[in-house]
Parts: sequence; structure tokens; C-alpha cells
Amino acid sequence: MAPSDIKPGKLVALHELEASSPFFKHGSSLRVTGKLQAHSVETGIAIITDGGVSLKINTKHLTNLSLRIDSIYQFIGELQIQSENDAILQARVGRNVDGIDLNLYYQTMKLRRKFEEEIVRSRTKYWKFSVFFFR
Repeated sequence: MAPSDIKPGKLVALHELEASSPFFKHGSSLRVTGKLQAHSVETGIAIITDGGVSLKINTKHLTNLSLRIDSIYQFIGELQIQSENDAILQARVGRNVDGIDLNLYYQTMKLRRKFEEEIVRSRTKYWKFSVFFFR
């Protein structure tokens, strides 16, 4: 992947990663947060959970990240969909976020999405106006 091809990770809660979700697409660049439940040093596969939902994380490329069970981590990477809607995030960035208030984080995430939708709507209105006005 060339550096210019790297997309920012969209903020996603683990419960939003179901097969019918618009975020659940092969190659989607996502940012996910959850509590580390398991990690295999041999395979580099970690499992994070949040609210009863889990996601596998491939941590092979995260050489400077020390993982501790029951700590909260945030990962940015590309979603790889395997057979029968089994997903794994190919992490390119990871960090420990112990101490984060997950409820407040998810409230902020909703507000950010609302703001981004309003920006898109206002740009669309402006574009339609300018096309009409400047013909």
C-alpha cells in the first residue's frame, strides 16, 4: 500500500461491525476501541471486546506496543473479511487508552458524526446554490 493510499480510520464502535453495517466492508479503514481479552505472541492475534462484542486484531506490525490483558486499546487499521463474515482488523497503529471513559467517548463519536453530516449537507446546499447562481 503506497503512503498516499492510506485512509484515515473511521471511528466505529464494535457493536457497529455486523454484516449489514456500512462499516463492515473488506478493506475499510477503521478505528476501534476495546478491552484486550486475549493475545497470542506466536500468531500476533489479539481479541478486544466491548459490550459483549469482540473483534480479532492482527498485531504483527505493531512492534513497539506492549499489550496487557484487561487494558483498553485503540487500533487503526484495515478490516479483512474472511469466510462466513469472520473479520479481523489488520492493525497499523495501536495505543493503550486506559482511563478513557468509553461512555463519554461514544457520546462524542455520535456528536462528531452528526457534525460531519451537517457539514456535508451545508456543502451540498452551497454547491447547488453556486451552480444555479453562477451559470
